[in-house]
Amino acid sequence: MLVRLKTSFAEERERWVLWLAPTQGVGVVLYFSLPEEPGTWVAGLGWLLLLASILLFRRKHTILLLLVGVAFLLLGYHAAQLRTALVAAPQLTRDIGPVDLEARVLAAEPLTRGYRLLLTDAVVEGLSREETPFRLRLSVPALEFAPAPGALVKALVGLRPPAAPAAPGDYDFARAAWFQQLGAVGFAYGRPEVGEVAVRAGVTAWWRNFWAALRQEINGRVVEVLPGATGGVALALITGSRGALPAQELEEVRDSGLAHLLAISGLHVGLVTGMIFLTVRAAFSLWPAVALRYPIKELAALIALGGAGAYLLLADAPIPTQRAFMMTALALVGVLVGRTAITLYTVAWAAIAVLLWAPESLLSASFQMSFGAVVGLVSAYEALRQWREGRLARRGPRRGWERPSLYVGGVIFTSLIASLAVAPMTLHHFSHLPLYSLLANLIAVPVTGVWVMPAALLALLAMPLGWEQPFLVMMGWGVDVILAVASFVAGLEGAVLRLRSMASWGYGATVLGGLWLCLWRRTWRLLGLLPLVVGLGSFTWASPPDLFLSGDGRLVALRSAEGSLLFNSRRIARFTAEQWLARAGVEEAGLLPASGELLWPDLACDDYGCILSRAGLEIALVFSGEALEEDCRRADIVLATIAVPRGCGEGPTAPHIVIDRRDLRRGGGLTLWLEEGGRYRLERVAHQRGNRPWSGFGS
Repeated sequence: MLVRLKTSFAEERERWVLWLAPTQGVGVVLYFSLPEEPGTWVAGLGWLLLLASILLFRRKHTILLLLVGVAFLLLGYHAAQLRTALVAAPQLTRDIGPVDLEARVLAAEPLTRGYRLLLTDAVVEGLSREETPFRLRLSVPALEFAPAPGALVKALVGLRPPAAPAAPGDYDFARAAWFQQLGAVGFAYGRPEVGEVAVRAGVTAWWRNFWAALRQEINGRVVEVLPGATGGVALALITGSRGALPAQELEEVRDSGLAHLLAISGLHVGLVTGMIFLTVRAAFSLWPAVALRYPIKELAALIALGGAGAYLLLADAPIPTQRAFMMTALALVGVLVGRTAITLYTVAWAAIAVLLWAPESLLSASFQMSFGAVVGLVSAYEALRQWREGRLARRGPRRGWERPSLYVGGVIFTSLIASLAVAPMTLHHFSHLPLYSLLANLIAVPVTGVWVMPAALLALLAMPLGWEQPFLVMMGWGVDVILAVASFVAGLEGAVLRLRSMASWGYGATVLGGLWLCLWRRTWRLLGLLPLVVGLGSFTWASPPDLFLSGDGRLVALRSAEGSLLFNSRRIARFTAEQWLARAGVEEAGLLPASGELLWPDLACDDYGCILSRAGLEIALVFSGEALEEDCRRADIVLATIAVPRGCGEGPTAPHIVIDRRDLRRGGGLTLWLEEGGRYRLERVAHQRGNRPWSGFGS
């Protein structure tokens, strides 16, 4: 068996380079998984050891191959470390407000009500210059127009630090904010005062403000013609702004499996670039003086590349668009030199470039789903190509009626492969899977390709002349079709499969299995099915917590034996509640019982708190000080949303653990598992995040 594996590995020599990007990704993951920020000396030591090993084993090809892999692992690790240091900026450590704020506008994004402003050069009442965040994000519901980039904004605001994870292992917005140099988020009371425009000197500032102003101008024109949900989708497709899409329509788009249409990725960039390429080439072909003297195919490729770059900048360069642009650029370069456009090698080099530029993006759902989909598609079409070529060679030219069926079959095949490829990522990050996405994509993708995106491109080209309205109206008709499909599919019974989160090791096994299946070419690729299946099944071993408690102590959830969640309130921390529901794999939740009501045999609540008796343990949830004396005598674990006196944790009958509001503020939220035999497992957000630059809590 070992000999056969070694032989297969040797036969796949041309595919070895494809594993450099995953190896680089392992280095990035290794850096972010450390509990403490590593010292800079680690970088020099690692590269010195690598150089010494290369000199020592330079004639041993097998070891040298392994050292190349180690080099890319170190490249990912130290790129992440360097990026963390380069973007360092102050972050708010506590909630403040109402306070006066003066700041300059970097960008304004329309919301369903008002605008969301990205601000810089802020002066915040009560904060010194060293404490003031470099950038702030402010929701302003009362704002009726988008301030120009560089405009001075004065407002009374409430600010808070970027949010920590809702539970250990959940999405860490504070870490994402660190790499955006975003130090605070908040909202404005009332209508702010918008003053004069002043732009920083320098080419970089001018360039950034030019694209921000252009984006805002386009957003304003689109919303003027296409209000409501239609305009929200149109903005997402043209400029990447998704804040104007109402919550209900956004949920329907996600539950129908059409969320990928809202992220400007390979489909959109490919359509825009392809339309530009074909249009320019056709125009040159009709001009004999040019067509007979110049390489019009190559000229069209260069102009299309410029169009793709403009689309990237207009969308503010999110990760899926970066990946799509790099692959498109490599494909167009392939046209220039006469090479195959899209291959797995193109994908690999695009991934390496993105991980060098923004290594933190590896942890995001957008990176994983974007690259997961394209790796699955390219690999599947590579496997299909030889079979199709052989079949067509035997049958001869296609008949006319076969072309529509081939197109429909291609859409079905593409949608199926892409859905299967991103299914593990969807389950891991969102704990739900749209089951009828194939049906929705069968209609929505062709509508997007032949109707919506051509109309969007024509609208953009017509905007300088003020003639965009008819094209935007045409685009709106297509968007309405997509929204109707999303509403219908999302409303079907059983449209969404909800599962609790996979174990961390299970997700890693799934990714490894998927890469093994896609990156190799020969039969041994099927070995990847084993870790893939085991990883997908890991949710059956990973039971959800019995109790959730938020970092501010305001939200509590208990899990019943049947798996449902009961919350202490429906009115606070909606995002946190949604994260907990996804973690438990349930859709709806109830409320903790009122005073004197016994909902479960092991749960009793009153006005002062709740007592949960399960697995031989007694857990006291304390909401009021009147219950403390009794709970500190009889409970094994005391979790309080108030401050608890020091004496509660002392004496022979003292609880095993006492966590109060002060502990929650220092250590963030927690999850608690109760196991048979009086055992328990408690995880804290602070323990999971470690002592990293983005993981500070207020005191």
